Amino acid sequence: MSLNDIWKLFSLEMLDTRFIVPATAPPKEALEQAAIDPANPLPVQNGHSKGRGSVDNVQPSRWNTPEFYVYYAVIMTCIPLMFKSVIDVSGESHPNYPKFSHLLSDGWIPGRKVDDSDDQYAGFRRNIPYLFVVVLLHPLLRKTYDSFWRADTYTQVRPTSGFAGQLTHGLSASSAADARLEQRISFDVPFAILFLAALHGTSAVKIAAILYLNYSLAKNLPRQYVPAATWIFNVGILFANELCRGYSYASILSAFLPTPATTEKQVPSGNLGHTLDSYGGLIPRWEVLFNFTILRLISFNLDYYWSLNLRTGSPLEKQLDPSNLSERDRVSIPAKTADFSFRNYFAYAMYSPLYLAGPIITFNDYISQLRYRPHSITRKRTALYAARFVFCLLTMEIMIHYMYMVAIFKAQPNWDNYTPAQLSMLGFFNLKHIWLKLLLPWRFFRLWSLLDGIDPPENMVRCMSDNYSLTQFWRGWHRSFNKWNLRYMYIPLGGSAGKGMLGKVRTVANYLAIFSFIAIWHDIQLRLLMWGWLITIFVLPEMVAGMIFPARKWRNHPDMYRIICGIGGVAQVLMLMVANLVGFALGVDGLKGLINGIMGSWGGLAFFWTACGALFTGVQVMFEHREGEKRKGIKMKC
Repeated sequence: MSLNDIWKLFSLEMLDTRFIVPATAPPKEALEQAAIDPANPLPVQNGHSKGRGSVDNVQPSRWNTPEFYVYYAVIMTCIPLMFKSVIDVSGESHPNYPKFSHLLSDGWIPGRKVDDSDDQYAGFRRNIPYLFVVVLLHPLLRKTYDSFWRADTYTQVRPTSGFAGQLTHGLSASSAADARLEQRISFDVPFAILFLAALHGTSAVKIAAILYLNYSLAKNLPRQYVPAATWIFNVGILFANELCRGYSYASILSAFLPTPATTEKQVPSGNLGHTLDSYGGLIPRWEVLFNFTILRLISFNLDYYWSLNLRTGSPLEKQLDPSNLSERDRVSIPAKTADFSFRNYFAYAMYSPLYLAGPIITFNDYISQLRYRPHSITRKRTALYAARFVFCLLTMEIMIHYMYMVAIFKAQPNWDNYTPAQLSMLGFFNLKHIWLKLLLPWRFFRLWSLLDGIDPPENMVRCMSDNYSLTQFWRGWHRSFNKWNLRYMYIPLGGSAGKGMLGKVRTVANYLAIFSFIAIWHDIQLRLLMWGWLITIFVLPEMVAGMIFPARKWRNHPDMYRIICGIGGVAQVLMLMVANLVGFALGVDGLKGLINGIMGSWGGLAFFWTACGALFTGVQVMFEHREGEKRKGIKMKC
């Protein structure tokens, strides 16, 4: 791997080409421009960039200024101390070590234990070798299948050039695209059935039943009732799955089959339901993972509902190249009427690479990519993406071999044995662990999808530590889910809901509805609902600050405005940490103990304000990093 490849390993283009290609731009031309001129990767027409942002208001680089040399010194001092504080309290010499040592396991790094106490990541970590086998086997099986049953028209699905080429070869290209879709669906459906049977055993029948009921709503109800029925049914399924714990066959059949009489000394014999429940597959608790499928069920129904009013012509009639559609067109242009069949719906909802954890792709986009392989998928880009996944995996492995914050919080030791700095770093790196344990499965399954020829959105856009805005954070964290919420909830609810105070109130109400759904979708627990409401409350200061300090009034004082935004960014970082610690790590009671340990002394208060100064430094570096992206014509919303 060359030095250039190592540099590309951490580039936006490698992570997801959507970050350098505008959502409205045909990807082929944009990617070709990026290959010619990496410094200006966005397509240019008539001398004007069609980039995501204008460079008119971009500030000159500050990387080589005295101010930033001070920031570099602060960063180089703070980061080693941050790691050291958690490594010190994870050592055997610490008085609390015996209280959490039973949660540690033998690690593969010589002389080190590993903190594998997080059940969610431990399940993924144990199955990585088997998942790699499946990831390698799945594309090989598809190629083998294609080599024996490939349709003749499947060999060429892209027209020669431009719209004129489309008119000449439109019929043959369209037939080839339809053949490609048919070929892929004919493989995906049986593979999904076998995959489901292996994962969930006899519970696959329950999943098929839910899919059929949802499909029937879309197809059989009067059109005006479809959206409400879809939302009621799918949110109801979330609650029913939780309350009924996956609908065991034993409990279902016990309502219809008589229970055999027994004496006091006899053990009740199981009915047929117990026998069926015993074949639960590799993951018997299928309902835990079904939340992602719920999003696909809603996507299919609403895409079908909107398609009934959007039959305004095919891409060819709109003079669009169907093999080179922009991302926005792939999502918004409805699939053909015949595409909304149960077989295509089943293949989409149960698509094996994305079934377990996403990322989420809409039905329209999925069907479009089945017809035409995305231009963004290349061997080199996929290989670099795989290399970056391995790098992140090794980062996580090293961290859990030397830093035991998850086990410490689980053991709830005597917090008086920790300094305020150590307590705060335990909380910070606990969030780092949460970030990585989500990033790794999402990138692994997206890698599988890329190898299979489908390009879903990248879920994790920025490092957790590279966020200073709450609204921008949620655009970049679980990004495919954010895009899903934008299409199926935020815009239908009215979006920003207009200007003025009334518009702001309606916007906050929309946020409240969306984050309440997100909390319920994650898990039906009070602490997650509190997390959703906290996020909504914490959005308010950012909105109010934007109204009090509008950017247009500070154009002549950019440095002062940057300082004001930096102070606001520090407050937003602290609120983000509080909300996520409540929702995903400690809960309210655990957070209270952490805050009391940090703020309960003069030394703790001194540390807190020192930490705020360090965060201010980090926020200024984040600002400059985004200005650097703008100088390249890239303006991301996160």
